[in-house]
Amino acid sequence: MVISNAQPNMTNADLNSILKAQQEAYFNSGIPSAAQRIDNLNKLLSILHSNEQAIVEAISKDFGNRAHQETRLAELFLCIDGIKYARKRLKKWMRPQKRSVSFWFFGARNTVIPQPLGVVGIVVPWNYPLFLCISPLISALAAGNRCMIKMAANSYHLSQLLQGLFAQHFAADMLTIVHGAKGSEFSALPFDHLIFTGSGNTGRQVMRAAADNLTPVTLELGGKSPTIIAPDYPIIKAAERLLFSKCLNAGQTCIAPDYLFIPESKVDEFIAAAKTIVNNRYPDIESADYTSIINDSAFMRLESTLADAIEKGATAVPLVTGSIANSATRKLPPTLLTRVTPNMRVMSEEIFGPILPIVTYRHMHEVLSYINNQDRPLALYLFSNDKATQTNVINKTRSGGVCLNDTTLHVGQHDMPFGGVGESGMGQYHAMEGFLAMSKLRPIFKQARNPAASRLYPPYGKQFDKIIKIMLRF
Repeated sequence: MVISNAQPNMTNADLNSILKAQQEAYFNSGIPSAAQRIDNLNKLLSILHSNEQAIVEAISKDFGNRAHQETRLAELFLCIDGIKYARKRLKKWMRPQKRSVSFWFFGARNTVIPQPLGVVGIVVPWNYPLFLCISPLISALAAGNRCMIKMAANSYHLSQLLQGLFAQHFAADMLTIVHGAKGSEFSALPFDHLIFTGSGNTGRQVMRAAADNLTPVTLELGGKSPTIIAPDYPIIKAAERLLFSKCLNAGQTCIAPDYLFIPESKVDEFIAAAKTIVNNRYPDIESADYTSIINDSAFMRLESTLADAIEKGATAVPLVTGSIANSATRKLPPTLLTRVTPNMRVMSEEIFGPILPIVTYRHMHEVLSYINNQDRPLALYLFSNDKATQTNVINKTRSGGVCLNDTTLHVGQHDMPFGGVGESGMGQYHAMEGFLAMSKLRPIFKQARNPAASRLYPPYGKQFDKIIKIMLRF
């Protein structure tokens, strides 16, 4: 059966045909060698290096405007760096692991071999469409799997581009993008592993669909990531760092700072610093440096969220002088909100935009109590140089990851796993943990030529009783 990578919208029958072809190819070809896996990673690397400008332009076209520099930094660089990291360590990850053998089975050997699961499905969101496609794909290919990828509908131009590029370098029974596939049908396929990045509500639906096939899932679900500025930390330095992440991609980042805790006495200082910083970075939000909101419905949702907060008593503080929301270009000015309350949508829903609510506090226990009464976030950020404060916050909260004295940069650390906990997701990828998540650690027991266990064979008698007595008490 010949499958084309350049298919239009996929039907359920198309999806099953591609999956079947990949499953058959997996069993017919056997487990790929280190050289074959490195070759696949090199193909990915070549695609990214050779098509950098086309990728940047496709993503910008999907957004309406995405700052080219942001795509190069937050997507292309992280993908290329991640491929190089995995390629360098792959042979080490693949080595069989010797394990100890119980004394009573002396002469035997135990080995654990990481083997590919088979076919991995990857569901990619629109906010970082390249990085969140390539990053899990690196783990899957390094582990020796074949992959089917479903891009978001909002990533139409990038999806079309990658579909064609993948077709030039990979057989469809190794790697393919299924353009136009329905998410519900894709998630219901009997993959050997399924990776989903998106909202919590959709994640629950994905997990229900996967459960019918007992397909293991990795879910990265985002959520409201809190940021804390401790009393000891310089306000201006904290503002410079966290506002970079908050304004990156116009706040459309699953690990963006979602709400900010500031000591009650330092709010005015932070607001003044924020205005200066953001005005200097984005003097005109209509410039190409500032990214558009992805579509009209997302833009209207953010405007509605802002209006809801103001109506309920919050104060909006625009950070760019003279800027206003522009529905035509879908540019929404970076905005702080003070005097927020829990009944506002901005404090109960993931914002996913350039709006940052400020919550004041007097004592750190107030902050920890609030965080622990919310869903567990994908990330938690603390600005403090005090080791006791750092330890206290880390030990008394739960989150997918923690970043001290900066925000979001932990996602770019290739030697650390990335993933959520509780409502922010399950499982992880990146680093060796990603390789292991996409592998079956297959235990191999090899019996000795003259096994000691043969003395325990029936018929049972005094010899068995004597040996088992010793074993139980040893």
